[in-house]
Amino acid sequence: SPARSPALSPALRSSRCGGERRGNASDAGADLGAVQDAQLRSVDLNHIIKLLEDSDSVNLEKEQLKALKKVIKRFESGLPLKDLAQIIEILNLCAEKMNEQEAFTEPLCELIKLCGLPFQKKKLSDEVSYSVAVSKSIAQLGYLMRVPSSQVRIQICKCVVSFYNTELPRKLPSGYQPTSANYKIQMAELGGLAETLVLSLALVENQLTEKLWVLKALQHLSSSGVNCRLMMKAQAASRLCLYLNGVDPSGQLVFRSSEILWNLLENTSKEEVVNQLSSLECVHALKEVFADLLMHGFRHYDRQLRNDLLVIATLLAENPAAPMIESGFTKLLIVLATLTEVKIPNPLVKGLKLTYSYEDFEMKKLLFNLIGVLSKDPCAVQLLSENDVIPALLCYVKPNQKPGFHDWSAAQYEELQLHAIAILASVAPLLVEKYLSCQANTLLLVFLEWCIGQDPFIGQGNSFHGTGGRGNKLAQMRYSLRVLRSVVSLYDDAVNLNLCDQGAISQLLDILKYAANKSKEKEDAILLEIQADILFLLSALCENDIHRKELFSYEGVDILIPFIQMDPKKLHSGLGHSCLLFSALDCLWSCVIGCYMAEDYFLEKQGIFLLLDLLALKQKNLYNIILGILVEFCDNPKTTSHISTWRGEKDQTAANLLIQLWRQEELELGVQRDRYGKIVDMKRPLAGSFQKQQGVIPTPANCPSFAIVEVSENIRAKLYSLLCKLGFESLPGLSAQDFVTLAIIRHYMDFKVGEVWSELCAELKEEFRPVGSDEEALKVISEISEDTGRMVAALQTEVLESQHHQEIQEEEKTYTKIQGIHKQREMISKSWQNFLTRTSNYEALKKAKRLQEKSIEASRSKLKTQNGSVHSTDIKGLGTTVSSSQ
Repeated sequence: SPARSPALSPALRSSRCGGERRGNASDAGADLGAVQDAQLRSVDLNHIIKLLEDSDSVNLEKEQLKALKKVIKRFESGLPLKDLAQIIEILNLCAEKMNEQEAFTEPLCELIKLCGLPFQKKKLSDEVSYSVAVSKSIAQLGYLMRVPSSQVRIQICKCVVSFYNTELPRKLPSGYQPTSANYKIQMAELGGLAETLVLSLALVENQLTEKLWVLKALQHLSSSGVNCRLMMKAQAASRLCLYLNGVDPSGQLVFRSSEILWNLLENTSKEEVVNQLSSLECVHALKEVFADLLMHGFRHYDRQLRNDLLVIATLLAENPAAPMIESGFTKLLIVLATLTEVKIPNPLVKGLKLTYSYEDFEMKKLLFNLIGVLSKDPCAVQLLSENDVIPALLCYVKPNQKPGFHDWSAAQYEELQLHAIAILASVAPLLVEKYLSCQANTLLLVFLEWCIGQDPFIGQGNSFHGTGGRGNKLAQMRYSLRVLRSVVSLYDDAVNLNLCDQGAISQLLDILKYAANKSKEKEDAILLEIQADILFLLSALCENDIHRKELFSYEGVDILIPFIQMDPKKLHSGLGHSCLLFSALDCLWSCVIGCYMAEDYFLEKQGIFLLLDLLALKQKNLYNIILGILVEFCDNPKTTSHISTWRGEKDQTAANLLIQLWRQEELELGVQRDRYGKIVDMKRPLAGSFQKQQGVIPTPANCPSFAIVEVSENIRAKLYSLLCKLGFESLPGLSAQDFVTLAIIRHYMDFKVGEVWSELCAELKEEFRPVGSDEEALKVISEISEDTGRMVAALQTEVLESQHHQEIQEEEKTYTKIQGIHKQREMISKSWQNFLTRTSNYEALKKAKRLQEKSIEASRSKLKTQNGSVHSTDIKGLGTTVSSSQ
């Protein structure tokens, strides 16, 4: 009021320019507000801390509360970074006083609330300068969860949630600006607040409201990978899972806990989270909550939450250490997966009725996926058998009858069908007896017949398993063949016999022709995979069975030939042509070789020429299989003539190609040879660089040594076998270098035997000392091997010298020929010069005429012919300068 204005301090009195004073009421009110602001700004935090620390604080309670109110009023727009450490100290002092004086609860909550506002900085560098102090201060907020007050704990959680509110305060003190939006979040990460809050869950275990607020704060914090890692240190996953089945009418407990678990899975190591959840208590809690949501959750939200928990259960099922079977969770999930197909009453799901909502559709797919996961666990196989998983999955191996079949839409049913057949491929090999008892082979063959039939059907191709199946039945064909492949690859006689007795070979050939024709229209990875799978099936069915090979023979060979003639450029297309070619070659080996009827037909189709053409491409990954096929084919006496007849580019012969491959292989192995290809190391002429580095390693009698293992690791043994079949004499198209290499190949077996003896000697000398006679025998054997090497080296030298001598002779012949050509040119040149002289010099022409006449006269017979007329050789009036001729 105007009456109190003279009592104000002179420093605070309002003045105006020229010495005039304001005397009205509004000016006095402004002065009073300025005084109050100045008093608030002058709050001494150190004084307040000392006041709160006073041992006789009981008598000072009113003064302390008044001071705290001043602090709250002073910082109502936010806490400056420079004052934050002192404010936290005041918070801790208030928390200590709360144990005896409840009046401090409200100011403590108000101060905590201030911590939720954006902090204030004066300089841009303040955020970095105060980062350590701020992170420790925020960590102290978490430690205040020890205060046994529901109001305080809830306020702390609200404060943490407000960190994620980016709304700026309406007014700020002059000279201050708010910190960046993520500053508090970063400081919370640095201070380890998330870990502290997880540990505080033990304090609020029996207080639902407080627990929900802590979970809400953790839900926000778990959006950060750093916080998730801190939470995992405090065993957050297992703690949260144990709270899942707690009493909560609102349903927030399960929702928030599952959300945090999902964030932990996404932001940290999935294996670590699963390991924390793998205790019997956690699995049992998860099972109870899932079963409750399954049986009593009718809301859209409940079904979504149920599916989220099912995904977590699937991750647990992937961990062999998780007690899924012991807790009964596995059996519940398997029963649920087969519920609508098997339709056998089970007390575990009594009264359960699934709808055809989108969430139930998603659950069905998740359950199918879970069966695929369980199929990898040997302990779960018995449960899969007892609960009729095979019959349930086989329900989908039938033609799609109409849209909306079984109340699923056409697209949904197709997706479930493809998923079920894909899972059947994983389960069927584990339950072969059940598979056969359900006539699964028959169902699959009938289904495949429908796949290539003309029945009107338009595949949706919307799902992962439906890739490439839009507008056709290729997706169904693809996964049905995968099922057959999975069971046939077991090489179980009962399965294969059952297939063959139903005409599978003929049907597979028809499907292969269908797929091959489709592939001509448009090649894609799905069609190539289908063809490769069929070729594998035929290989497995026909191997070691002459009768089945005869069924394959003519029609099968006609189909195989185009695969072997494949354009080499396609092998690197990335679509799967390389895999298809390997499958075709494997099929050739298994279905043709060994059956003379099929072999002869393959030879008639010039199949050997095609194989050698492939070999000449020098694709290293094809060497082993092609050479193996050629070696096996050479048991047919007609084969060698085909190999000898073959000619490649630049008239290359098969022998030359094989020797080139030998040299290339030795170059890659690092075998020592001189620049002419001769043997350098007489003791170990075949050893590569790696073999020499390894040295001799003693091995048990039942383990092959390196010299033996090496035979199967490269192609030299196959090349040797093939050249043995062709014979080493009179091989066409070989150069001197080829003969040098051929000398080594011819003695490959001798050198290999020498290598084995060399290893044997080295092993014996490491462990034993042979008696005199044995040592002498070993010495003789070693000398024989070395003598063979020297003999081959001498033969190679002889070949090279013979070649050198032949080259010299050819050089001399060439030189003589060149001389003759030069002499002929000189004579032609001289004749031309004479001709020019006669035409330009009349005297020379007359001289030439005389010489000509003289030559003619000399050529006549000296004996006079009786009664014979003599004819003149001159032609009168002739004007030419050359002899006349016809």
